[in-house]
Amino acid sequence: MFSKATEYALRATIYIAQTTTEDNKCSIDDIARAIDSPVSFTAKILQTLRRDNKVIRSVPGPNGGFYITDKCRNKPVRAVLDVMGEGQVLEKCVLGLHKCSGTNPCPMHNQYKEIKEQLIELFDSRTIQDLADDINKGGKFLKSR
Repeated sequence: MFSKATEYALRATIYIAQTTTEDNKCSIDDIARAIDSPVSFTAKILQTLRRDNKVIRSVPGPNGGFYITDKCRNKPVRAVLDVMGEGQVLEKCVLGLHKCSGTNPCPMHNQYKEIKEQLIELFDSRTIQDLADDINKGGKFLKSR
């Protein structure tokens, strides 16, 4: 559904929310290992996520690293999609048609409409912290076992 970069961005953000505070940051290496992503690819994703401090923050230096503020923890998961440039994926036609609508539907429009509305609700209602809490409760994971 999403690009590989966005999938890793979601995982990285959840991991950062799960493990960090403003006083306890994590490194790129920690994040890459936790989400099973190449370090260089993870670094590029984190650079995007920290742009304008919309999702995560970073502090340079030997005691630096990445963390998430309380305000950002409570943002909907959709915020990550938006920063990665994929927020509109949820709104688009499943077949990629530009003029698909209720009055001009594609062959899948009516069946997909309800699913699309549920996906939008899911990504708009669940917060980053909700997903981190799910991991902390156990039974959920961020990388293939």
